[in-house]
Amino acid sequence: MNTERRATAGFPTRRRVWVVAVTAAVVVGLDQTTKTLALDRLANGPKHLVGPLSLALSFNSGIAFSLGTGLTLPIVVIGIVLVAVLIWFARSTPSYTVAIGIGLLLGGAAGNLADRIFRAHGLVVDFVHVGFWPTFNCADAAIVLGAAVLVTRFWRQTGTHGAGHRGAPADER
Repeated sequence: MNTERRATAGFPTRRRVWVVAVTAAVVVGLDQTTKTLALDRLANGPKHLVGPLSLALSFNSGIAFSLGTGLTLPIVVIGIVLVAVLIWFARSTPSYTVAIGIGLLLGGAAGNLADRIFRAHGLVVDFVHVGFWPTFNCADAAIVLGAAVLVTRFWRQTGTHGAGHRGAPADER
């Protein structure tokens, strides 16, 4: 029994690493597919969907909210470092929730980095336009969602929302 337990001790961690990898791959695939469709179908102008939501092609050389416009090389270097750090963190994810959060961040960062390196001469393709918010893409949405998942998970883990709850639930260990 002891030998069996030692042989499978790393199995849950490997499974969480696969969750990170699959989540990131799905995000990159969805992001790149939607960007290709946007480039093809929005070349002749924006498409209004409903209310303030429309699809409008734009290109961003900066980071979030177009900060750092024109700093393509430093942004690519930072992106590569960020992807490497996320891969390193993925090796020891403490729970499936964290694995999904890291996968969303990794996929979003990799999707936008792929744009900068392989598409649009260092620019990121954005196409989702909500009147009151800067235009964004699926990778941006995944980054925001991944950050929200991680912040919520760590906030709940530390017990700052109320007394008594500390640590991960048994099903996430």
